[in-house]
Amino acid sequence: MKIAVAGTGYVGLSMATLLSQKNKVYALDIIPEKVEMINKRISPIRDEYIEEYFKNKNLNLKATLDYKEAFEGAEYIIISTPTNYDDERNHFDTSSVEDIIQKVKEMNIETTMVVKSTIPVGFIKSMKEKYNIDNIMFSPEFLREGKALYDNLYPSRIIVGEVSKRAEKFANLLKENALKEDVEIKFMGSTEAEAVKLFANTYLALRVAYFNELDTYAEIKGLNAKEIIEGVGLDPRIGSHYNNPSFGYGGYCLPKDTKQLLANFDNVPQNIIRAIVRANRTRKKHITEMVMRKNPDVVGIYRLTMKKDSDNFRASAIQEIIERLKDEGVEVIIYEPTLEKDKFNDCKIENDFNEFCKKADLILANRYESILEKVKDKVYTRDLFARD
Repeated sequence: MKIAVAGTGYVGLSMATLLSQKNKVYALDIIPEKVEMINKRISPIRDEYIEEYFKNKNLNLKATLDYKEAFEGAEYIIISTPTNYDDERNHFDTSSVEDIIQKVKEMNIETTMVVKSTIPVGFIKSMKEKYNIDNIMFSPEFLREGKALYDNLYPSRIIVGEVSKRAEKFANLLKENALKEDVEIKFMGSTEAEAVKLFANTYLALRVAYFNELDTYAEIKGLNAKEIIEGVGLDPRIGSHYNNPSFGYGGYCLPKDTKQLLANFDNVPQNIIRAIVRANRTRKKHITEMVMRKNPDVVGIYRLTMKKDSDNFRASAIQEIIERLKDEGVEVIIYEPTLEKDKFNDCKIENDFNEFCKKADLILANRYESILEKVKDKVYTRDLFARD
């Protein structure tokens, strides 16, 4: 069948790659350079499996700037456009999703829209009422940056926010193109599925915040945080996963999803959700204070990216720390080889690693890598397990 995918970020491109193994897929984007790269089978994002599939698989995939070319005749139109959190409105900015909905409605075609973008609880219901449509449903994604296609090939679960034949067909599409044999599939109402996405990511943020606060306690009290975490993790109810301290949670999902869930709790009693949002700010403030205790004149930032093997630094925790250090009058320089410019947020980019190390009195590394070994005496990190 023909399938259209609107948006070619981590979600959209991994979905387009997955489904183009057995279907004719049109990937829509508004950036000509990305469209050209995809058609030349060059991944515009760093993802090992997407790069491998582009190189070695015979994919029936075409990228286009023309939404009519993409949508005409498509049985499913997957919407995976970005929905950033708007702090002023205290709500997701869903304008990019609505733009696609409007275009599909205006074309008056028989199709089913499947929203994969992260949206507020109640969004699908409100869109059905606002545009007087029924051909739309929600299916949350649970993907990691840099491993998006892998997580589609080996999904933890498939959830579709509708109980219907078309929902079953869509779920089976995802399952048939995956490599994992036994995949849990769950159907539910659209609003419940929207809540699943936000609550799942907020729980992950809670876990990050919890182990970061454990690490803060150990650091201030002069204790061995790694031994405490390993001891705590031996309880099988807790486990030894998702427990490596960092400078704070960041990236595409956790910061905006936690804030959105908190906004959805308006007039609902809660304490924990607000604390999760606040805990991340407290952690970044603590990291800044620990750096300032060392009295550096020049602080070097080793990578803006959140994770190893990633080229994304959207909402990375280090960016707020940079701003805090600048407010303290500290000079900040940055080593980020994915950036080909002289400055980032008024900070000098120094991508000659040896020069970077010479100029910095102290080097901040959210994630420690072997290249830092020769200057480890200068490095400040809370990466206790040398992994994400």
